[in-house]
Amino acid sequence: MIVSIKKCIFGYRKYTWMISLSEENYLKAIFHLETTFKKGVSTNALAEEMETKASSVTDMVKRLSEKKLVNYKKYQGVKLSPKGRATAVEIIRKHRLWECFLVEKLNFNWDEVHEVAEQLEHVKSEKLTREIDRFLGFPKTDPHGDPIPDVEGNFIKTSRALLMECDEGETVVIVGVKDSSTAFLRFLDKNNLKLGSKMKLMHKEDFDDSVLVETETGELHLSKKIAANLFIRLTNES
Repeated sequence: MIVSIKKCIFGYRKYTWMISLSEENYLKAIFHLETTFKKGVSTNALAEEMETKASSVTDMVKRLSEKKLVNYKKYQGVKLSPKGRATAVEIIRKHRLWECFLVEKLNFNWDEVHEVAEQLEHVKSEKLTREIDRFLGFPKTDPHGDPIPDVEGNFIKTSRALLMECDEGETVVIVGVKDSSTAFLRFLDKNNLKLGSKMKLMHKEDFDDSVLVETETGELHLSKKIAANLFIRLTNES
């Protein structure tokens, strides 16, 4: 199943030269926050995401609004306009393609690529993005399991749940991570957990919601926090 983010995404590319690196970062942050704030992203939430003052966010939102990249009403929050959404999706596409390139072709670890991709995602060359996509074989997900939008801005909708939502006795496959922090990814590496790893949920502890899983290398206790940050798919799903 394909979910279209914006069919005419490239109709807006002529505007990208006018958008600064900082503005692009805000657009990407708003895009991600909109999954939680359906009716509009508050300036306080955006300030927390960007690790800055609310007054700075207000100034930026006004600039983005003047460029028709967001729709903003005081006390109602901010939402991306079609042009802003198209720009955000394009930035996300580049970021995730660069992560794939760094892991697959330059042998970066999955806990090393995010910061580098944060810099490379602002490269404006459309041809470079197309060629990297082609060179990688048009990947559908990045090294953390997040979907990569295609050239038209479409995301493939995948069926996945969190490990903490599973029932005892179910066998699952790791398909992504909710937390892509370096510390979490290193924890997974240390315990031989990666995308594609299979495990069986042996027991869920009522007291603290921790879980006992059987992996390919043995049994492993995982805390509630870890189970809440691992995306899985049941092995009987396609």
